[in-house]
Amino acid sequence: MSTDLMINVHPKSIFSESIKTIRTNLAFSAIDNTMKVILNTSPQAGDGKSFITANLAIAYAQENKKVLVIDCDLRKGRQHEIFEVMNVTSGGYSNLILNYKEDIKLKKYIMETNNKNIDLLPTGPTPPNPVELLGSENNKKLIERLKLLYDIIILDCPPVLGLSDSLIMTKYSDANVIVVSNRKTKIENLERTKKAFTQANAKITGVIINRASVKDNSYYSYYSDKYYTDSNKKKRK
Repeated sequence: MSTDLMINVHPKSIFSESIKTIRTNLAFSAIDNTMKVILNTSPQAGDGKSFITANLAIAYAQENKKVLVIDCDLRKGRQHEIFEVMNVTSGGYSNLILNYKEDIKLKKYIMETNNKNIDLLPTGPTPPNPVELLGSENNKKLIERLKLLYDIIILDCPPVLGLSDSLIMTKYSDANVIVVSNRKTKIENLERTKKAFTQANAKITGVIINRASVKDNSYYSYYSDKYYTDSNKKKRK
């Protein structure tokens, strides 16, 4: 069992309860709207967005939701490592977008995981044009089809700063969550991320603080303990 899947390894931990709280708060934020596609990103690499994505997927699956994780980080995706599935060069997200037709067989591209109710669409091979691929009409049609097949779709997107991939994917999402790293993410980078979302006419649903410490229990030094529905909340350096 992957050690990244903390909600499986330590189901009664503070971390696991925090992830479930995030799931609940996301539901409250969408009381009057559809909450089907959740986009997770971060200002920069190394903030733990893939870690949070995988554990949030399990939290939804535990509610008997049929969940699909899409690894949208076509450059450096790692969801296949977390869920321990093959990222075959003939399959994956990039190939599925490229070859998408209404009669395409999705099972060739989407992988079952060892976690009940969770499927994974790994990155596939790195394309020369990730931005064009993600913004294509094929991708739009694909996401619409997948929404009919799953209760929850979680998009694990690349960092915002320096790349436009995540902003393109906000066209398909119902909620946009930013993962920041305690004592690592600078306020100015969070502000730059917020500005990028504003320029893309995309709303930030909330911010997750990762790697927040728990006093007297160093084991939980890597966890998300706060979810802000107000995107104007600021984290201390």
